[in-house]
Amino acid sequence: MELSEEDLALVQVLQAYPRLGWSDAAKVLGVHATTLAARWERLRSSGAAWVTAHLAGDPRQMLLAFVAVDSEMHLRESVTAQLAAIPEIVTVEEAASNRDLMLTVITRSLEEFSSKVGSRLKGIEGLTKYQSALCTRLHTSADEWRLNILGKSQLAALRTLGQQGRPDTKQAAAGGARLPENHLDLLPFLARDGRATAADIARELGRHPATVQRQLNRVLASRLLLFRCEIAQSYSSYPVTCQWFANVPAGRHEEAAAALRTISNVRLSASTTGPTNFVIIMWLQSLADVMTAELALQQKVPGIDLVESVVMLRTVKRVGWMLNDDTTASGAVVHARKPGAAE
Repeated sequence: MELSEEDLALVQVLQAYPRLGWSDAAKVLGVHATTLAARWERLRSSGAAWVTAHLAGDPRQMLLAFVAVDSEMHLRESVTAQLAAIPEIVTVEEAASNRDLMLTVITRSLEEFSSKVGSRLKGIEGLTKYQSALCTRLHTSADEWRLNILGKSQLAALRTLGQQGRPDTKQAAAGGARLPENHLDLLPFLARDGRATAADIARELGRHPATVQRQLNRVLASRLLLFRCEIAQSYSSYPVTCQWFANVPAGRHEEAAAALRTISNVRLSASTTGPTNFVIIMWLQSLADVMTAELALQQKVPGIDLVESVVMLRTVKRVGWMLNDDTTASGAVVHARKPGAAE
């Protein structure tokens, strides 16, 4: 399967506003809403693209960690499968470095990280060592990454529609991260389909649609979740993932983050604890671009020390979604457990 320019344009629209209605998307793309809905269904059913919701990982609300894992060679497949089955481990990647696997973990607290993740890592046969870097500030996340397909007029139309559909900021602030348990019941459905409607979820939960609509509005306003439209990496024109572990001078992290936002390839940037204090992840067109990217990083962020670069060989799981070897979505989603339920 190959994706057309029209397919990629639709993906970029949903990258910007994952829950945008088809009638509004039609205004941006100049295509009938029913055509866009059918096109999206084809992309989604083939695993080429999907919309999901995942915990934001904001260190002010929860714990986000990057964990490097070593394993015995003959047990690596088993170790990888067991790690991917742990809900709190949202992303699992095989690495071409002195680390065998790279994990991204989200839990509600440091204590939960130790009890629900650390204890399980120690019990996996063949897992020989792990080292954790804890995120202290998430500067950029992959929900901000975009394909570069839309024209200027389309981008302008999209911004206008997006601003009209923005949630009320006072309501968002009031929503907070702590939600009643019955609101958190919606999260698994939004993880499987970030475009799920209140009616869709109400049918699954056996609740009244109006009740679920109110709950959904509060979940959306809470900023607990990030919604993002994902594309199979092999279809994105950026098949190479590289992660850098770097040191940035104290007091210059915000400045560095602002500079990194001008580099379109950046999928994630974060301040961390550990031997290094900054993590950067990019999607690149080729391995040759690793050196080009490093030059750009050194030019954009004076004083940055790129300690280690890690190229990923394979992504097994990305923010909860299990992936096929060709990077398409398998359809299986391993949900993170409900965080921050009101006691």
